[in-house]
Amino acid sequence: MDILLTTTVSIVNQYRTARVAEVLSDFRTLQYYIAAAPTDPVDTEDYHLDGYAALRQCALDGQHILNCAADTSVPQTSGGEEEQTKAELKQVLLDAYARRHEAQKIYLRQAAAQGWIQNRGQVLQGGRPNSSNRRPLRACDEQLRNPWLASVRIKKLSREAETLTWHHGPPPQELAQITDEMIYNELQVSDISLGRWTAEDPSVRAVQRWRRLRPRTT
Repeated sequence: MDILLTTTVSIVNQYRTARVAEVLSDFRTLQYYIAAAPTDPVDTEDYHLDGYAALRQCALDGQHILNCAADTSVPQTSGGEEEQTKAELKQVLLDAYARRHEAQKIYLRQAAAQGWIQNRGQVLQGGRPNSSNRRPLRACDEQLRNPWLASVRIKKLSREAETLTWHHGPPPQELAQITDEMIYNELQVSDISLGRWTAEDPSVRAVQRWRRLRPRTT
């Protein structure tokens, strides 16, 4: 019986190892895109605008989630080598999974801010803010901050100003919509659709606890 149990744990440990590798690969890909995103405007007068402030914050958050310490304590078990490996793999999976979750959040916030830049550029058409484009520019800002508040106003202004044409394809998630639950569910659906083993994925609450233990200090 003990041999059968040990064999089963050993087989599942192979799944755990593969799962950690998948999640870490996702995290590295997200980090690449986060690092490649712009942070500063072409025109320095736009430096303090909401979208660029969001992009700079995303860059800082990306560095934090890459550099923050992992839990290096080694869990101790009494069930033999395979049980010890199981405990260590589950701890590593939580760390990798939480980092991927946070990186996905940063990536979506960057996408929202870059959508704001694109929409703002469509309004300005190479010019600068003035009395004639003030309202559609305000609509861009509101869309970034709160898509529900701005949705009706944007549709009206797009007819009035003609310059406010939202980009094609699925819109980026605006900042107010990017929640832990939304990110967790989207990643879970993606993993399942790819046929990945998700039986021992950490819960969203475990991810949030992991984050609380690693606050930014600067």
